[in-house]
Amino acid sequence: MKLHINWKKTIIACIDILLAVYLGMAMTSFNRPDETVKVCTNVNIVVADENTNGFLSAQEIKRILQRKGLYPVKMHMTDINPRTIEETLMTSSFVKTAECYKTQDGHVNISITQRLPVLRIKNDTGSDYYVDEKGGIMPNSKYVSDLIIATGNISESFACGYLTHLATSIMNDELWKNQIEQINVLPDQGVELVPRVGDHVVFIGYLPHESDMAKRKTTINDFLMAKLTRLEKFYRYGLSQAGWNKYHYISLEFDNQIICKKNVKEIMSKPVPAPVSEQPATSEPAQTATQEPSGQPQQQQNNKQKTV
Repeated sequence: MKLHINWKKTIIACIDILLAVYLGMAMTSFNRPDETVKVCTNVNIVVADENTNGFLSAQEIKRILQRKGLYPVKMHMTDINPRTIEETLMTSSFVKTAECYKTQDGHVNISITQRLPVLRIKNDTGSDYYVDEKGGIMPNSKYVSDLIIATGNISESFACGYLTHLATSIMNDELWKNQIEQINVLPDQGVELVPRVGDHVVFIGYLPHESDMAKRKTTINDFLMAKLTRLEKFYRYGLSQAGWNKYHYISLEFDNQIICKKNVKEIMSKPVPAPVSEQPATSEPAQTATQEPSGQPQQQQNNKQKTV
């Protein structure tokens, strides 16, 4: 039995398939822009946490790329390498992650997450740097941020391992974030807090040492919150009535008491009572309270008065 092939139908089917392939390729080529002639018309830069305590902004990212000759606007899309842009931005000490990609409409999108500093260190040896929320060191820069400053006897290990957690706990509390402006570490590693309101320094004692890194943050936070809870009560029921400048030093080191040292100005401002001396029963006028002392012993003065 011979197999009969209908060549006419076969040729028509092949032509239909070829036409379908051609039309598909034509439509794809029409919808896909030619990157060899298309240029970048817009760059979208998004910086996470730009409005908090971060140092970076969209304008700063733009300046970084312009200095390196990598800012995409007016560049041919084929000449834009997203990977190169990401690697360039990651060289900044303030960038945590960088992502860049191109779109078919000639746009370039850049997304940045930045390292957030929580504390500025200015120690006794002259070092000046920032510490981020992970305990990493960030170099000093021209950027300005409203951060707590830590001064005194501070090593890098103490700053990264302990003061980072202390500053983070303060910054996470709305009251103390606005009240505490400085941390001072004494030579024996005692910790003082300097508030914005009030002419006094608060000594909170010594941070608890915890070898377990996972527990250290919680331990320091609990220690600090216990101290600040007592300080808040003292502010509310003590200084609010006695006056914010009455004491120059407040110690919270011990759990069951608050030790305060009066401000010297407060002591000096109190009136000193005039000394009372015996007066003879004569018609001579009495001495005033502002009279300078005669320099003779009191017993001799009394004897002279009695012999008049």
